[in-house]
Amino acid sequence: MKKKMAVKLAVLGLCAVVALAFTACGSSSSGNKNSKKTTKTYTVVTEPTFPPYDTTDKDGNLTGFDMDMVKAIAKDQGFKVKFKSMEFQSLIPAIQSGNADIIAAGMNVDKDRSKKVDFSNTYCDAGLVVMVKKDNATIKGEESLTKDMKVASQTGTSGATECKNLQKKGQIKQAVILDGFDTCIMQLQNGDVNAVIIDKPVAQNYMQKHSGKFKTVGKTLDAESYAMAVKKGNTALKKQLNDGLKNIVKNGKFQKICDKWGVGNKFASK
Repeated sequence: MKKKMAVKLAVLGLCAVVALAFTACGSSSSGNKNSKKTTKTYTVVTEPTFPPYDTTDKDGNLTGFDMDMVKAIAKDQGFKVKFKSMEFQSLIPAIQSGNADIIAAGMNVDKDRSKKVDFSNTYCDAGLVVMVKKDNATIKGEESLTKDMKVASQTGTSGATECKNLQKKGQIKQAVILDGFDTCIMQLQNGDVNAVIIDKPVAQNYMQKHSGKFKTVGKTLDAESYAMAVKKGNTALKKQLNDGLKNIVKNGKFQKICDKWGVGNKFASK
């Protein structure tokens, strides 16, 4: 009798365990009406030597205009973001390989890049300038750069392309292409190069931080516009970025971010 009772209890116990297992599975199923929808998280890559758009704070955290803008767009569109630092020339390959979802790095739209990634609507109008030391009385613009001069710019940028073109034409001695604009500015300060070709807003930021040390000369070159980028064919994410950008411009958050970082608002008069 005890043996039969033991078997019966064992069977009942097994049934209870199985029932509990099925109940547990049902509570985590995506088909459960009571389960919460998972919020999508996108990886945003940048190159943080491009202040005020992309830089780091005193604790080494990625920050800047682009970071604040993307976070505002993410909040508006109901997704989350995490930021990752890379060298500029690695940004597009990271998107193409699926190791990142969004580029937000003060990247200008051009034909070559547009073949590799899809760009959002533009959010900043900029251009290139020639930057020299404050006491330089020889260089008055790009046209006064000469065959004995070295000119620096950041790799992968339109400034680097301009430097290489100047060297190819024989107008300058050497195009010095470096990993970051911070390194370019250091070389300019040390006298290792004669000038830096740099995006105008970035030059203005460096001059504000290092008052009296640098100046820009000549006219603004090659007017260009910055945009975010996604993997080719990712129309859904591109739409979210465009919709979010439109909304934060409309509700005033974009202007607040512009004011915070000292960046002009291209939408202000539209």
